Amino acid sequence: MVYITSWDEFVERSVQLFRADPDSTRYVMKYRHCDGKLVLKVTDNKECLKFKTDQAQDAKKMEKLNNLFFTLMSRGPDADVSEVTGKEQTEAQPGKKGRGRKQ
Repeated sequence: MVYITSWDEFVERSVQLFRADPDSTRYVMKYRHCDGKLVLKVTDNKECLKFKTDQAQDAKKMEKLNNLFFTLMSRGPDADVSEVTGKEQTEAQPGKKGRGRKQ
C-alpha cells in the first residue's frame, strides 16, 4: 500500500478502480483527531489506493469525492460524473416569512 501524493491522481485512479470492478470496490475514510490526519482508502482487494492529508482545506475535496462515489454507486459505473460538484444544486425553496406558528 503506497500513499498517492497527488489528489488529482488519487481521484482519477479511484474512479478507474471503481469502474473496473464496482461490486467489490470499497471506499473508506479514517480521521484521527489526536493527529489531525485524514486517510482515504479505495480498494478492490487486489489494488489499494491511499491518500493521507493533514490540511483542513482537503475536507472540501473529500466532500467532492464522496459525491462522486455516491453518483457512481447510485447511477452505475458508466454514469457521467462531469457535473458532480461539492454540493449538489437543489431547487431553490422559498424563504419563510415571519416567525412562530402558522395561523
